[in-house]
Amino acid sequence: METLEALKKRRSSRTFNAKLVSRKLVEELVDCARLAPTARNVQPWEFVVVTKKETLTELGSLADNGSFIRDSNCCIAVFSKDTKYYLEDGCAATENILIAASNLGLSSCWVAGDKKPYCDKVKELLGVSFDFKLVSLIPLGYSDAKPSLPAKRSLKEVLHWERYR
Repeated sequence: METLEALKKRRSSRTFNAKLVSRKLVEELVDCARLAPTARNVQPWEFVVVTKKETLTELGSLADNGSFIRDSNCCIAVFSKDTKYYLEDGCAATENILIAASNLGLSSCWVAGDKKPYCDKVKELLGVSFDFKLVSLIPLGYSDAKPSLPAKRSLKEVLHWERYR
Protein backbone atom coordinates (compact mmCIF):
# COMPACT_ATOMS: atom_id res chain seq x y z
CA MET A 1 0.00 0.00 0.00
CA GLU A 2 1.27 3.46 -0.82
CA THR A 3 1.79 5.90 2.09
CA LEU A 4 -0.97 8.33 1.13
CA GLU A 5 -3.37 5.46 0.55
CA ALA A 6 -2.56 4.04 4.00
CA LEU A 7 -3.22 7.44 5.56
CA LYS A 8 -6.52 7.89 3.78
CA LYS A 9 -7.84 4.34 4.24
CA ARG A 10 -6.83 3.71 7.89
CA ARG A 11 -9.83 3.18 10.15
CA SER A 12 -10.22 2.27 13.78
CA SER A 13 -11.44 -1.27 14.24
CA ARG A 14 -12.77 -2.69 17.48
CA THR A 15 -13.42 -6.23 16.25
CA PHE A 16 -10.81 -8.88 15.64
CA ASN A 17 -10.88 -12.44 14.37
CA ALA A 18 -8.82 -15.35 15.73
CA LYS A 19 -5.89 -15.05 13.28
CA LEU A 20 -2.69 -14.33 15.21
CA VAL A 21 -0.38 -11.41 14.46
CA SER A 22 3.14 -12.67 13.80
CA ARG A 23 6.07 -11.58 15.94
CA LYS A 24 7.76 -10.32 12.76
CA LEU A 25 4.88 -7.93 12.02
CA VAL A 26 4.82 -6.65 15.61
CA GLU A 27 8.56 -6.01 15.45
CA GLU A 28 8.03 -4.14 12.18
CA LEU A 29 5.38 -1.94 13.83
CA VAL A 30 7.59 -1.11 16.81
CA ASP A 31 10.48 -0.44 14.45
CA CYS A 32 8.29 2.12 12.64
CA ALA A 33 7.28 3.62 16.00
CA ARG A 34 10.85 4.10 17.18
CA LEU A 35 11.59 6.05 13.99
CA ALA A 36 8.87 8.64 14.71
CA PRO A 37 9.81 12.29 15.03
CA THR A 38 10.85 13.23 18.55
CA ALA A 39 11.58 16.63 20.08
CA ARG A 40 15.32 17.15 20.52
CA ASN A 41 15.79 13.48 19.50
CA VAL A 42 15.10 12.43 23.10
CA GLN A 43 13.32 9.22 22.00
CA PRO A 44 11.58 8.83 25.39
CA TRP A 45 9.42 5.88 24.38
CA GLU A 46 9.22 2.28 25.46
CA PHE A 47 6.86 -0.31 23.98
CA VAL A 48 5.35 -3.26 25.81
CA VAL A 49 3.81 -5.90 23.56
CA VAL A 50 1.09 -8.00 25.17
CA THR A 51 -0.05 -11.28 23.61
CA LYS A 52 -1.15 -13.36 26.60
CA LYS A 53 -4.92 -13.68 26.62
CA GLU A 54 -5.27 -13.20 30.39
CA THR A 55 -3.29 -9.93 30.23
CA LEU A 56 -5.29 -8.71 27.22
CA THR A 57 -8.48 -9.46 29.15
CA GLU A 58 -7.19 -7.52 32.16
CA LEU A 59 -6.20 -4.54 29.98
CA GLY A 60 -9.69 -4.60 28.46
CA SER A 61 -11.25 -4.49 31.90
CA LEU A 62 -9.04 -1.58 33.01
CA ALA A 63 -9.48 0.70 29.99
CA ASP A 64 -12.88 2.33 30.34
CA ASN A 65 -13.33 2.77 26.56
CA GLY A 66 -11.17 -0.15 25.51
CA SER A 67 -13.03 -3.27 26.57
CA PHE A 68 -12.49 -4.66 23.05
CA ILE A 69 -8.76 -5.02 23.84
CA ARG A 70 -9.69 -8.40 25.33
CA ASP A 71 -10.80 -9.55 21.87
CA SER A 72 -7.51 -8.66 20.17
CA ASN A 73 -4.57 -11.02 19.79
CA CYS A 74 -1.99 -8.36 20.52
CA CYS A 75 -1.79 -4.96 22.17
CA ILE A 76 1.11 -2.53 22.10
CA ALA A 77 1.30 -0.24 25.11
CA VAL A 78 3.18 2.96 24.35
CA PHE A 79 4.96 4.51 27.32
CA SER A 80 7.11 7.59 27.50
CA LYS A 81 9.59 8.99 29.99
CA ASP A 82 8.16 12.09 31.63
CA THR A 83 9.98 14.61 29.43
CA LYS A 84 8.85 18.07 28.34
CA TYR A 85 7.39 16.70 25.08
CA TYR A 86 6.48 13.16 26.15
CA LEU A 87 2.93 13.38 24.83
CA GLU A 88 3.87 14.74 21.41
CA ASP A 89 6.64 12.15 21.02
CA GLY A 90 4.46 9.26 22.22
CA CYS A 91 1.58 10.31 19.98
CA ALA A 92 3.89 10.46 16.95
CA ALA A 93 5.06 6.91 17.72
CA THR A 94 1.44 5.79 18.18
CA GLU A 95 0.39 7.26 14.85
CA ASN A 96 3.30 5.51 13.11
CA ILE A 97 2.07 2.19 14.52
CA LEU A 98 -1.50 2.83 13.35
CA ILE A 99 -0.45 3.76 9.81
CA ALA A 100 2.05 0.91 9.53
CA ALA A 101 -0.58 -1.55 10.82
CA SER A 102 -3.00 -0.41 8.12
CA ASN A 103 -0.27 -0.75 5.50
CA LEU A 104 0.40 -4.33 6.69
CA GLY A 105 -3.28 -5.32 6.55
CA LEU A 106 -3.82 -5.21 10.31
CA SER A 107 -6.72 -3.67 12.17
CA SER A 108 -6.05 -1.39 15.12
CA CYS A 109 -7.52 1.25 17.36
CA TRP A 110 -5.99 4.01 19.50
CA VAL A 111 -7.09 3.68 23.12
CA ALA A 112 -6.18 6.72 25.21
CA GLY A 113 -3.72 6.46 28.02
CA ASP A 114 -2.47 9.80 29.23
CA LYS A 115 -4.51 11.32 32.07
CA LYS A 116 -6.82 8.29 32.32
CA PRO A 117 -7.55 6.94 35.80
CA TYR A 118 -6.36 3.45 34.83
CA CYS A 119 -2.78 4.48 33.88
CA ASP A 120 -1.18 3.40 37.15
CA LYS A 121 -3.00 0.06 37.10
CA VAL A 122 -1.76 -0.59 33.54
CA LYS A 123 1.80 0.29 34.57
CA GLU A 124 1.56 -2.07 37.53
CA LEU A 125 0.08 -4.88 35.40
CA LEU A 126 2.85 -4.54 32.80
CA GLY A 127 5.71 -3.98 35.25
CA VAL A 128 6.46 -0.45 34.09
CA SER A 129 8.07 2.10 36.41
CA PHE A 130 5.71 4.76 37.71
CA ASP A 131 7.92 7.54 36.36
CA PHE A 132 6.74 6.66 32.83
CA LYS A 133 3.56 7.99 31.24
CA LEU A 134 1.12 5.69 29.46
CA VAL A 135 0.46 7.38 26.12
CA SER A 136 -1.70 4.78 24.41
CA LEU A 137 -2.86 1.19 24.15
CA ILE A 138 -3.08 -0.15 20.60
CA PRO A 139 -4.97 -3.42 20.19
CA LEU A 140 -4.06 -5.15 16.93
CA GLY A 141 -5.29 -8.04 14.89
CA TYR A 142 -7.06 -9.09 11.77
CA SER A 143 -10.68 -8.20 11.29
CA ASP A 144 -13.44 -9.37 9.03
CA ALA A 145 -15.20 -6.03 9.52
CA LYS A 146 -14.65 -3.29 6.98
CA PRO A 147 -15.23 -0.01 8.84
CA SER A 148 -16.56 2.77 6.64
CA LEU A 149 -15.21 6.28 6.57
CA PRO A 150 -16.94 8.39 9.20
CA ALA A 151 -18.15 11.83 8.14
CA LYS A 152 -15.22 14.19 7.83
CA ARG A 153 -15.15 17.93 7.34
CA SER A 154 -14.16 18.88 3.80
CA LEU A 155 -10.75 20.23 2.93
CA LYS A 156 -12.36 23.54 2.03
CA GLU A 157 -13.79 23.80 5.57
CA VAL A 158 -10.50 23.23 7.36
CA LEU A 159 -7.85 24.75 5.08
CA HIS A 160 -6.97 28.42 5.59
CA TRP A 161 -4.33 30.26 3.58
CA GLU A 162 -2.21 32.88 5.34
CA ARG A 163 -4.80 33.71 8.04
CA TYR A 164 -7.73 31.96 9.70
CA ARG A 165 -10.15 34.77 8.74
